[in-house]
Amino acid sequence: MNQKSTPPCLDLEIAGNLAWVTFNNPAARNALTWPMYLQLKSICDALANNADIRVVIFRGAGDKAFVSGSDIQQFVDLKKDEAYEVAVDQIFASLQQLPMPTIAMIEGLAVGSGLLMATACDFRISTIDARFGIPVAKTLGNCLSPSNLSWIAAHLGLPTVKKMLLTAELIKAPVLLESGYLYQAVEPSEIHEAVNALAQKLAALAPITQKSSKLTLARLLQSNLPDCTDLMRETYNSADFKEGVNAFLEGRPPKWTGK
Repeated sequence: MNQKSTPPCLDLEIAGNLAWVTFNNPAARNALTWPMYLQLKSICDALANNADIRVVIFRGAGDKAFVSGSDIQQFVDLKKDEAYEVAVDQIFASLQQLPMPTIAMIEGLAVGSGLLMATACDFRISTIDARFGIPVAKTLGNCLSPSNLSWIAAHLGLPTVKKMLLTAELIKAPVLLESGYLYQAVEPSEIHEAVNALAQKLAALAPITQKSSKLTLARLLQSNLPDCTDLMRETYNSADFKEGVNAFLEGRPPKWTGK
């Protein structure tokens, strides 16, 4: 079941009862293209039905980033406003609802979709110099779905999420270790050992109990979500969003107009 392709892609490696999924686009700090998103869903769906896998570890290729967000080029011809967030929600759900424990192994940046991906995992172990955030108010001028906002707010807390979204600041690993968001923050030379130790600990425990516990919590977080279609549609149809995409691709600061 091992899958290795030419970047950008996801690589899957099975080692005993552990599955290692690598976001492999190091030239763009592992930014996710749309085919990579679809591959993520395909891999998660396959792993969900593999009773031999006890823990899944997600990591980025290289040591510069876990995932640095989405590939911006795919936003140029975006025409269906909130449809992008709805589609991404379904892909993240396949990760959130994996029946076995999941670990995000984070080196460097985990921003935008990278933060969402890390938060969709059950545990996060990072290098001490890792940084986290969702700087869309500074970069693209887009927004998140209520499902993703509910999920990250539950894991990070409202003050931290507001700081990330409204100030576009990146937060360093020691702060998120203290808050409990990170399971561990270690020196770069120690991260493989730390991830393996947690994976072995998780793999030795009762899998049905783990499944029941994590999926019940996931269902609680997804219940009674509000309809925010109007807000997503306004954001993705705005002139500011188009300006954000163009400015990013042209390597210049965006000029926000509030329109």
